[in-house]
Amino acid sequence: MDGATGVFARLYVPDLAAAGSDSQRKKLPILVYFHGGGLVLASAASPTYHRYLNSVASKANVLAVSVNYRLAPEHPIPAAYDDSWAALSWAASRDDPWLSEHGDAGRIFLAGDSGGANIVHNIAIMAGTRDGLRLPPAQKGVDDPWFNPMAPGAPSLQKLACRRLLVCSADGDFALPRAAAYYQAVKASGWRGTVEWLESKGGEHVFFLNKPECDEALQLMDQVVAFLAGN
Repeated sequence: MDGATGVFARLYVPDLAAAGSDSQRKKLPILVYFHGGGLVLASAASPTYHRYLNSVASKANVLAVSVNYRLAPEHPIPAAYDDSWAALSWAASRDDPWLSEHGDAGRIFLAGDSGGANIVHNIAIMAGTRDGLRLPPAQKGVDDPWFNPMAPGAPSLQKLACRRLLVCSADGDFALPRAAAYYQAVKASGWRGTVEWLESKGGEHVFFLNKPECDEALQLMDQVVAFLAGN
């Protein structure tokens, strides 16, 4: 994707052969996924994310773009957000032949877990401004606007450039209070889109990645697939 920065993406394509002839196939939604790891760990190439994106692409019938952005501390914030913005722009341009032939640029979804969910928020805010988001490098710890969407000085949540938003957590997730606060803040912001809350019972942080075959993970996958299929 970018030889200068080393940023790349892995593209997951559903079984297009089962969709009929070229003339019968409809363009598929594009899911741009940002892996978790607190912006300092993990990779789009890890077996965990490879397995998950394969499953999502197959079950939801979407083209999935799994982004490998640069990590801190070697690449301080906002490098991860700059890379993720570049990845979204690349996916939307459909320069890749698979995306050009099979992807619907009018139906792009952003998704991520843990630190990747933070990226989703910031990229959605960037897309809601004409020139992208302009914030200085992170200097205020956990209350920096990059990390806390409700912090003083954070961009208005009304700028979220999407029509629908699904916020997921679990009753055993240490990040549940922050996720719930974000959901409530979006609801109260005056944003014109539709926000949904999904709290899985019996799960912990990123349980759907660590235990993909458990009942809670299978239920969550069904709900994510239903969300991606919605209008």
